[in-house]
Amino acid sequence: MIVNLVSVSAASASSDEPQLGGVAGWAAGLMESLGAVGAGIAIALENLFPPLPSEVILPLAGFTASKGSLSIVAVLIWTTVGSVVGALALYGVGAVLGRDRTVALANRIPLVKASDIEKTEKWFAKHGTKAVFFGRMIPIFRSMISVPAGVERMPLPVFLGLTTLGSAIWNAIFVFAGYGLGARWQQVTDIVSMYSKGVLGIVALALVVFLAFRLTRGTGTRRSRTRSRRRD
Repeated sequence: MIVNLVSVSAASASSDEPQLGGVAGWAAGLMESLGAVGAGIAIALENLFPPLPSEVILPLAGFTASKGSLSIVAVLIWTTVGSVVGALALYGVGAVLGRDRTVALANRIPLVKASDIEKTEKWFAKHGTKAVFFGRMIPIFRSMISVPAGVERMPLPVFLGLTTLGSAIWNAIFVFAGYGLGARWQQVTDIVSMYSKGVLGIVALALVVFLAFRLTRGTGTRRSRTRSRRRD
């Protein structure tokens, strides 16, 4: 009888543990092997490879801390360090790429002109600090915003300060959410995935509008040139 009760309680305890696979299983393995440093490494890689979702890694780290396996302070510190390291790597890519190479690449992309780069430069010169800070809290852009910062050679202390602050806020929200929800930490992932899809939808719509505008403008320009030639 006692043996049966023990086996039943053990089975129910194991059923409470989330079955982890994919990115979550990989991140859990890093944290199990390296502790909070593993969470930092996972977030650094997430910055370099945006398909790795921070909204999975960070709540999982918070949940792991809630079980006493990790210190939540160490998790917050190391995930922020990982964010900054990943952002610095992309900043370096932008700095090495530079303006001339960026313009050359833009000229090779259909429907993109060098004037688009100039407009982006002017916009970044005016709003760059806000873009870097708030960009750290927007999926996909939180990684890519570091590249134009490097291209424009934003002063490194300013970039580091904004990136550290923005990353610390983003990381803390998800780590504490995972810590508070415990075994239900995956609810955070479900909510943020909707947010991410919304961002992607807005980006896709903006891209369609941009392409439609360019195609319409290009067609109009060709028609006006044809008419002028006929008059000549």
